Amino acid sequence: MAVLFVMMKTVRVHYRRSESALAVAEDAELIQPAYNHAIVLVSHVNQPTMFALGYAELIRPDRITALSVASDDLEIRRLKAEWERHRINVPLTVLESPYREITRPVLDYLHRLRHRYPHDAVTIVIPEFVVQHWWQQLLHNQSALRLKTRLHFEPGVVVASVPYQLRPHDALARPPR
Repeated sequence: MAVLFVMMKTVRVHYRRSESALAVAEDAELIQPAYNHAIVLVSHVNQPTMFALGYAELIRPDRITALSVASDDLEIRRLKAEWERHRINVPLTVLESPYREITRPVLDYLHRLRHRYPHDAVTIVIPEFVVQHWWQQLLHNQSALRLKTRLHFEPGVVVASVPYQLRPHDALARPPR
């Protein structure tokens, strides 16, 4: 009973401290970063990537960069060739990670950018495809989920998941302009 009491008291203190930290002062102003850098994570040139690039342009950041992590030179050359073949007008940065580790290279790149521009915001745009059945989701996007979880703890970073619904024989319909 005593342990339960201490736990509940600790939870109550946590909620009070959180409420105090989140409160807005009477003379508060909007918090606005100097600039917004959008980084679109890219693994392949595919429909989800194109949709995420379009979304990144839609939010009108000051700078857009596509960022990919590749494990070898052949993979890097293939991605760059696809990028050029599709004439994508966003600069592509490819980081090499020989052990197929994605999170650490992305975080290192992000830390360098935040160090260079400490008063700017960074929006990480993560393309994700959504499959038809829940069990199919277990087969995809696990690295994106781990990366998103880690990015939520980075100051000055906004994580935007851009879902692309994957349906057989179904193209992304463009709205009329």
